[in-house]
Amino acid sequence: MANPYQSVGSVSTVASSISGNSDLGGPEAPGSGPRLSTARYGTWEVTRRLLGYVRPHAFSFTVSFVAATISVVLQLYVPILIGRGIDLIVSAGRVDFDALLPLVEQLALVVVGAAAFQWLQGYCVNRLSYETVRDLRVEANDKLFRMPLSFIDSHPHGDLISRVVNDVDQVGDGLLQGFTQLFTGVVTIVGTLVFMLSISVPMALVVVLVTPLSVLVASAIAKFSNKSFSAQQRIQGQLGGYVEELVGNQKLVDAFAFGDRAQDGFDAINRELYTAGEHAQFLSSLSNPGTRFVNNLIYAVVAIIGCAGVITGVPAQLTVGEVQTFLSYANQYTKPFNEVTSVITQIQTAYASARRLFALLDAAEEEPDAPTARELVKPAGAVDIDHVDFSYVPDRPLLRDICVHARPGMRIALVGPTGCGKTTLINLLLRFYDVDAGEIRIDGEPVRAVTRPSLRRAFGMVLQDSWLFEGTVHDNIAYGRPDATREEVIAAAERAHADSFIRALPDGYDTVIPEDGGTLSQGQKQLLCIARVMLCDPAILVLDEATSSIDTRTELQVQRAFDKLMEGRTSFIVAHRLSTIRNADCILVMRDGVIVERGTHDELLARGNAYAELYNAQFAQ
Repeated sequence: MANPYQSVGSVSTVASSISGNSDLGGPEAPGSGPRLSTARYGTWEVTRRLLGYVRPHAFSFTVSFVAATISVVLQLYVPILIGRGIDLIVSAGRVDFDALLPLVEQLALVVVGAAAFQWLQGYCVNRLSYETVRDLRVEANDKLFRMPLSFIDSHPHGDLISRVVNDVDQVGDGLLQGFTQLFTGVVTIVGTLVFMLSISVPMALVVVLVTPLSVLVASAIAKFSNKSFSAQQRIQGQLGGYVEELVGNQKLVDAFAFGDRAQDGFDAINRELYTAGEHAQFLSSLSNPGTRFVNNLIYAVVAIIGCAGVITGVPAQLTVGEVQTFLSYANQYTKPFNEVTSVITQIQTAYASARRLFALLDAAEEEPDAPTARELVKPAGAVDIDHVDFSYVPDRPLLRDICVHARPGMRIALVGPTGCGKTTLINLLLRFYDVDAGEIRIDGEPVRAVTRPSLRRAFGMVLQDSWLFEGTVHDNIAYGRPDATREEVIAAAERAHADSFIRALPDGYDTVIPEDGGTLSQGQKQLLCIARVMLCDPAILVLDEATSSIDTRTELQVQRAFDKLMEGRTSFIVAHRLSTIRNADCILVMRDGVIVERGTHDELLARGNAYAELYNAQFAQ
């Protein structure tokens, strides 16, 4: 099937084109970066890994197995009691009630006991399954936070979310079904063999020799359907990524009348998912009727041979009650195979999901800090960038020989056409990516020599795209300093000129806002993000088009607040609006990943080169 992203266009591509910003801080070519492959995860490898997650919950596992053993043994004792009762019923009017009533009482106790231990087994298996799923989901979520930004940039976010949410759930369902059938199945098979052999060895051998036919049928079908289930999970992740992209950019979808084409793309993936799911379900659905057909043949063979034994004594002398017992055991012996095949869909889906999950868990993580890495404590804000080269794709260099030396408190502005590498340089400062050549130092310390958390705490960022999470206004502002007092939060909001509109909200600073900001304007959302940075009071500021979404009057107010905040702090200002950087100490003009000019606003205008061209083009009437 043709890729729907290619046939109808990607929403993210539309977003990039309308914003005029292709310097997204990620790989420039689709599909670059590491890929998640499940090819190396065989069935035994997946089983071994899953058992590793079960091991910490050994108590629940042990209790489940013991409860399953007792429950199955009691259930297997029921046919013996029923067989004995049948033999006590000689004919009409000739029933040995004196011997039959104690059997009925004993049967009632056995049935109640079996039910109680079956409940205990179910409780422990559920607890085992949910605890294992919890551990898997926590590890998967933690894994994402340890991944390099290049990994997140090069994989569909919806697919990653699907692995952490949907695939973990599928593994949990498979564990629940698998362990339930495993516990009861193993004990049932062993128990029925023991009981059958105690009654008649020849009859037991008949059942044992014919049963493998059921196993062969189920395994053959499972082999063919396994690939379909893997494809089903892969396409489901692709569908999740596509929907996540559409929902996240709904305004652009509507603005560009992209709805019909987006629906076509969704329908294309959905049809592929339907086809894969239909094929997988059809193949797996053959397992249960196939094994039941074989098991019914076994039941018929046992009935015929048992009747021959009652009448002729060949192959063994049996009573009518013993034949009935054997027929029950024949069903009990084949029941585990029926149960496994009846849940084979869930089990195969779980294994397909586990492969996708383990591919994520085994992906290469962000290079850890060096063992000798030090904490960056109270940095003054001196930044040195010496002869830095960088590329997202090895054969496509982006930044070349970048040199910048910023004294504490200096304001550095980065300007240039879209895609020239401005935001990428910011990403390197915070070590979202590491340089290919050269070195970046903070207060003379190479950034590789300090821990990432302490390095990033030295920076405060206000990006072009505001980000808020679902919570109160207070919590959103205090995101970088959760221990901040209400007075500190209010002071930060006042400096960001956000206090007045916050107090006009229904509950003021306690107003709960959704993750997209709800009814707040783009400018108000940006003011909250600015207040968040002001509260953190960092040594180095990064302003990436921080005022681009604010009206002119508000921009002047916020710019004055920024001027006060930037006093004594090193600041890197990425700007397309050149009017906002006139007071910068140094303006770096970038083009094609190279710094082509540097100087103050007046100096660069006087030269009449690249900066002057940009400035005159922007303010031409």
